[in-house]
Amino acid sequence: MLDIAEELDRWVGQGRDFAVATVVAVDGSAPRRPGAALAVDADGTAVGSVSGGCVESAVYDLCRQALQDGEPVLERFSHSDDDAFAIGLTCGGVIDVLVTPVRAADPGRPVVAAALAAAASGATAALARIVSGPADLVGRALLVRPDGSHEGGFGGHPELDRTVAAEAGAFLDAGRTGALEIGAQGSRCGAPLTVLVESSAPPPRMIVFGAIDFAAALVRVGKFLGYHVTVCDARAVFATRERFPEADEIAVEWPHRYLERTRVDGRTVLCVLTHDAKFDVPLLRLALRLPVAYIGAMGSRRTHLDRAARLRDVGVTELELARLRSPIGLDLGARTPEETALSIAAEIVAERRGGSGVPLAGAHTPIHHDGAPGPAGRIGSVA
Repeated sequence: MLDIAEELDRWVGQGRDFAVATVVAVDGSAPRRPGAALAVDADGTAVGSVSGGCVESAVYDLCRQALQDGEPVLERFSHSDDDAFAIGLTCGGVIDVLVTPVRAADPGRPVVAAALAAAASGATAALARIVSGPADLVGRALLVRPDGSHEGGFGGHPELDRTVAAEAGAFLDAGRTGALEIGAQGSRCGAPLTVLVESSAPPPRMIVFGAIDFAAALVRVGKFLGYHVTVCDARAVFATRERFPEADEIAVEWPHRYLERTRVDGRTVLCVLTHDAKFDVPLLRLALRLPVAYIGAMGSRRTHLDRAARLRDVGVTELELARLRSPIGLDLGARTPEETALSIAAEIVAERRGGSGVPLAGAHTPIHHDGAPGPAGRIGSVA
């Protein structure tokens, strides 16, 4: 539900009762991933989506029913040849949807409200909700902060609270959303559980090194994809707000020195567009040893070979070099800065989501991938 946190946070502030349907797990091809949500208030107003249209009407009715009877429900939707365009998923996949009422009188509302407020403000937090297990636990929620503190809980099971808080913290560190399976022994309540963990984290970072015209186009594409975009160049005459009005940050500094001091994580993408050895070599020597999601460098194939040799000379290993995407981007036949930015963005998406980069037409690869940083379905288990 955190994907529609801003609207739901307003609803909470207005005192509205609502029910929220959240995608818990996906099997096969489906248009939305775990965490996608549809919410319906007492007046019938709806926001969000769980399927891009396939099952919205049925989920809407489930939300209205949950608001009326106050009971959470877990429902599975799948493709049906007999009723594909009414309720079934026409794309052929299967999705599990948890529908939870969030009413003023519900004891779990303060926890959900706190999670929505955190997500709406851009704060880092994770919301863990029990999807399946003992009836008295389904729908209960735990809010986990980055420092490991948590609020809410699972009905008098403090050991379960601690177990889920620790697992949710790992999801939060990686910016993941997905379902966690906890065995009967690990649950401390005598029954296996499924827990949905939704992470709210600041936007992932895209750092573009080299204040050139290609960088300006890449900044625009990066913003479109939801990145917090930084442009870094040692040349103050080029790294200006006038040239990069859409960048979130402009750093006038030697690239490797900036990278040494700035924050990166497993979702960060680094795009090196300088293709100048005095900048590239010290920068890439450092970058290839950092736990980031993607590292790409611009240049011709001859430039790449020369750059790789220089990197080996300064101690970069073959395993580290294998992380470098160079020449940067997919082969789209790009000519203009905008087309080149598109090819770079396409490679970043493929790298992060586990795509092959080949045309879907005539291929036998899946349309939807769980993603390289960590599958988006049932991605963890505790005995």
